[in-house]
Amino acid sequence: MPRTFDRRAIHDTAQIRLLSSPVRQELVDTLAALGGEASVADLAEQLGRPADGLYYHLRVLCRGGLVREVESAEGEERRYRLAGTGDAPLRLAYRAGKAGNLAALAKFARGLLRIATRDFEEALRLEDVAVNGPRRELWTARNKGWVSPQELEEVNRLIERLCELTSQPRAPGRERLMSLAFVLAPIRPRAKRRSTSEP
Repeated sequence: MPRTFDRRAIHDTAQIRLLSSPVRQELVDTLAALGGEASVADLAEQLGRPADGLYYHLRVLCRGGLVREVESAEGEERRYRLAGTGDAPLRLAYRAGKAGNLAALAKFARGLLRIATRDFEEALRLEDVAVNGPRRELWTARNKGWVSPQELEEVNRLIERLCELTSQPRAPGRERLMSLAFVLAPIRPRAKRRSTSEP
């Protein structure tokens, strides 16, 4: 039986590998957005997928200890709940270096960026999406610049706050489901390439 986890830190490489599937990432994210527990019908409705296609992924997540099936009365629809403790957003624990979980994290990031690209492209087609002003909903950007240690601390505080704001469950007054994805990475200057025309 896989151990449960503190939802703020998934250390297990096998669990991170499970989340490399965009469908499973979306299931976990949608469960969190629905308050940590939902029926398969609710999940299917939110994801725009047939319920039958979700059962396989939910079973995989259950076997991996990331989700658990909730006991339900006979005849009631199956419900699933995020495993783990606390009500904070799910986070992956990074172990960099040769002995770390690099391959699993890289695969997770590829899946995450695939979902983000799809979300962005679908939102571009919405007629009522706000693309400017204080309630802007659609935005993609890449920034590259130098930061001090203190500025990096501020960046991390702001990202954590954004994650908190965009990981809240559905409640009165929260009528827009939003997706936020980001990558923060240090960049090593690359060696200058020699031109083939140089002598």
